[in-house]
Amino acid sequence: MKLQKETNIEFEKIAIKRIDKFPDRPTIIFLHDSLGCIKLWRDFPFKLGELTKCNVLVYDRQGYGESCGFSYSKRNNYYMEQEADILSELLDFWQIDDAILFGHSDGGSIALITAGKYPEKIRGVIAEGAHIFVEDITIKGIEEAIQLYKTTNLKSRLEKYHGAKTNEMFWAWAFTWTTKEFRNWNIEEFLKDIQCPSLIIQGGEDEYGTLKQVTEIVRQTKGESTQLVLSGVKHTPHKEVPEIIFERVSRFIDQKMR
Repeated sequence: MKLQKETNIEFEKIAIKRIDKFPDRPTIIFLHDSLGCIKLWRDFPFKLGELTKCNVLVYDRQGYGESCGFSYSKRNNYYMEQEADILSELLDFWQIDDAILFGHSDGGSIALITAGKYPEKIRGVIAEGAHIFVEDITIKGIEEAIQLYKTTNLKSRLEKYHGAKTNEMFWAWAFTWTTKEFRNWNIEEFLKDIQCPSLIIQGGEDEYGTLKQVTEIVRQTKGESTQLVLSGVKHTPHKEVPEIIFERVSRFIDQKMR
């Protein structure tokens, strides 16, 4: 089964890890960051599933981990919206109609777009370190990552998870975000159509975005939106302070997903 001729993605070639053990409970779908994949979530999704008594599905987007390669030769300003469209089709393919999206970084942005474009399919959103527009601090963080990729063992570390796709994956992210054209990227238009509850998480010391990302998401989202800003935490709260994330996300799902 393919999404569209222009994407040429076979859903069977999207790698997933799924645990269904709680009948009549929602499924939390985990959306990785710009360099992530299923394996880099480690056991966090499955621990959260047990805590919340929710089913879990983690997947590698096209071009990442064990999924198929990219369906396009060059990213444009709308690649995250395209991934939201693909996710909508995947929800039908996976036969999931009660999804809670947990997205980190790029995955958080994709979660917000999906909830805005397809509100009838999404019961809740947890967005961690998401971006809705480009900031100077974001570009600075990516430029620093580029230097690490060129001068350290970052590439070989990523190759453990992405294999031969690593170089294409890294530069698809790093080059796109640092182009002049991408400075105009903005997804605020989708926020007003998000009807489900959302929990917006960000580290107070996030090296890729300021707290303006959080305040604007919460301010503009139509559905009830709660912010969680964690002092002293950087861009990956679920790895840096997992116990806090477990507790707050569990409470959010318990209170809002009944």
